[in-house]
Amino acid sequence: MALETTVIQNKLSDKFGDKVTGFTQVHDIFTFEVDSASMAEVMGFLKEDAVLRFNFLTDLCGIHYPDSEKDRQFAVVYHMHNWYDNVRIRFKCFLNGDNPEIETATNHFLSANWQERETYDFYGIIFKGHPQLKRILNMDEMTSFPMRKEFPLEDGGRTDKDDRFFGRTPDNC
Repeated sequence: MALETTVIQNKLSDKFGDKVTGFTQVHDIFTFEVDSASMAEVMGFLKEDAVLRFNFLTDLCGIHYPDSEKDRQFAVVYHMHNWYDNVRIRFKCFLNGDNPEIETATNHFLSANWQERETYDFYGIIFKGHPQLKRILNMDEMTSFPMRKEFPLEDGGRTDKDDRFFGRTPDNC
């Protein structure tokens, strides 16, 4: 018998209460939010529970929401897969914009090592307890995090991007 989303939701709600919320189905993937302070405990439960058995961390990545309230400006999204029942889930943990940090997932999945390093490298999210949290793709000397939405997309003073130079005017656009 396949693992039903109601079973996943009920087990998580019974065990963690309001630390796990926002259950929904998005594009055939069961999705929910986890309180960032409880991420490691929830992930361990998802992996070790005899019914749930989410034994593979498919991916983790960061997101920056600069216009959101301070305690929801960053998020880490985790995708997990139960190979036995071929069920996938996604959960998101929101982080504070002033201090974006969360526990490492490397204690549960060694594959999280490089994924967390990449997320740190591009978003500056700190994974507490990570064995070697340092940049993986960018130069160590960089002081910024390139995927943060902190910089304007274009220089407003540029004239080479003026539509008039390409024969476009407000009349023919």
